[in-house]
Amino acid sequence: MADTTTPDVPYEQARDELIAVVARLEQGGTSLDESLALWERGEQLAAICQQWLDGARARLAKATGNDQDVDSDSM
Repeated sequence: MADTTTPDVPYEQARDELIAVVARLEQGGTSLDESLALWERGEQLAAICQQWLDGARARLAKATGNDQDVDSDSM
């Protein structure tokens, strides 16, 4: 079952930080430890964004009366 709690970080903030993390990783020039830390933060941010998107999808499905099996469409 999906986590139904709202993340503490707003979607837009998580998305913008994720974009910055990806740009930094693509740029290169970071140590292995820093690259791993950036990767881990990117994974956290991606999960936060996905949680927001899943919640929005569920709300939309509920509002349109199409909330029988929201998760089956995400595969």
